[in-house]
Amino acid sequence: MPTVAPAVSAAVDIPQLFARQQARSTALRHEAVEARAARLRKLGTWITTNRTAIQEALHADFRKPAAETDITEIWSSQTEIRHTLKHLKQWMRPRRVRTPLSLVGTTSWVQVEPKGVCLIIAPWNYPFYLAIDPLVSALAAGNCCILKPSEMTPHVATLLTRMVRELFDPAEVAVVEGDKDVATELLGLPFDHIFFTGSPQVGKVVMRAAAEHLTSVTLELGGKSPAVVDETADLRDAAEKIVWGKSINAGQTCVAPDYLLVHESVQAPLLQEIRAVLQRFYNPTGQGVAASESFARIVNGHHFQRLAGLLEDAQRQGAKLEIGGIVDQTQCFIEPTVLTHVPPDSRLMQEEIFGPLLPVHTFRTLMEATDFVNSRPRPLALYVFSQSSQNQQYLLGHMPAGGACVNETILHLGHPELPFGGLGNSGMGRAHGHAGFLQFSNEKAVLRQRVGRTALKAMYPPYTPQVKKLVGWLLKFF
Repeated sequence: MPTVAPAVSAAVDIPQLFARQQARSTALRHEAVEARAARLRKLGTWITTNRTAIQEALHADFRKPAAETDITEIWSSQTEIRHTLKHLKQWMRPRRVRTPLSLVGTTSWVQVEPKGVCLIIAPWNYPFYLAIDPLVSALAAGNCCILKPSEMTPHVATLLTRMVRELFDPAEVAVVEGDKDVATELLGLPFDHIFFTGSPQVGKVVMRAAAEHLTSVTLELGGKSPAVVDETADLRDAAEKIVWGKSINAGQTCVAPDYLLVHESVQAPLLQEIRAVLQRFYNPTGQGVAASESFARIVNGHHFQRLAGLLEDAQRQGAKLEIGGIVDQTQCFIEPTVLTHVPPDSRLMQEEIFGPLLPVHTFRTLMEATDFVNSRPRPLALYVFSQSSQNQQYLLGHMPAGGACVNETILHLGHPELPFGGLGNSGMGRAHGHAGFLQFSNEKAVLRQRVGRTALKAMYPPYTPQVKKLVGWLLKFF
């Protein structure tokens, strides 16, 4: 491997770095599977060795509990690396395809090749995992990468810079830190692929910039992901999974349940179960959720004010506070909060929440529930809680979404065999496993013909009556 060069920071000459990676990408294109696998193994070893440092960086940025960091940042990253290493040789192998009768005599295959130089713009909510996950796919596909971490989680950004400095030549992988001005400069370059994770609003900016160079994009965005609880659901089980999915990372999760649609006959007992679960999870000693070491904080004052504003606006418009409601600006703390009677046109129901606020609506029929969801932009995730297979099938079939879980939340994100991504406003493209590998690859279609032979020669010009007859047979029989 090349000698590791000094770290790359925001002060770097970005166009020069990009040119270095363009030059290096030609050599990476021809590397064997073992060279790519070696990079991934080094990355996995570094993560294991620096587990404590990763925990400390996440805690410093928004008091993320160490156990949550282990599950959502470290384990998920290592799962992606292990899965990729297990299948990389197979993914890189050319894939033979069948030959149609009309092309008898040819052989054809699909050959994957790296796209070249890729830009990964990582978000702040899972700042380590959502940088590592696409990086694994990009390296597995044989690309050079520039990684732009979020400036809102500076401790993790510094950690990622150190990691990349210790593992890679900047001509292959580099971290560029900085604010939106740095991101704008990066987006002005003709990358071969851009992988962005963030809000739909910024996703549109990324897509417009990519269009200037006809650069392909993967946009992992967000939206308002519903959880639907019907009258057959196991309410205690549903409450535990909904509370976990909504409260992990203090609700700052792109696939967190954004609102509940509950059958009107089970709303009261479900709220009772949710109240009990919150006590067990985050207030077992009765000292309040703010004293819990298991509940994270809002990432900064700006987002705290935004969430506090959503809560205040909903209550001002008539929403009823059922559970929680405590906020503390000095800690950027917002208690897990459940509200009913939330006006559909309130900000809480119009904007992606990205925090521990959970509005609840009721429905009487499945059609009413699907109409409610489908009147809004396509969600990133859909969660169905039901013990009726008929109801499950109806809801899955009538509510388009990027992904879905039945009687669970969030876990589809951690399944390496499931492609993860959005639909419409919630994103485009897919991540994880083979799907992620293909996002960073060009699937080159190859057809090989025998020299001097092709069935179509009989139909070359001039288009005589005999040729036209042959064309007619082709249209009719082949």
